[in-house]
Amino acid sequence: MLACNVGKTDKIVRVIIGIVILAVGYYFKSWFGLIGIIPILTAVFGRCGLYYPFKIDTTDKTETK
Repeated sequence: MLACNVGKTDKIVRVIIGIVILAVGYYFKSWFGLIGIIPILTAVFGRCGLYYPFKIDTTDKTETK
């Protein structure tokens, strides 16, 4: 099982960015706005696939996993 590698601050930023991308896509009536779902899902599940190959972990080591 893959460990969580997205920290609390990273999750908040991802949700904000995802909402902005969705809103811009809706405003311009473009389906490209659906790309905003990706950062929201990575925030919800706490895992980012691009972090694994680069061994990035933004979780606070004191957080419970």
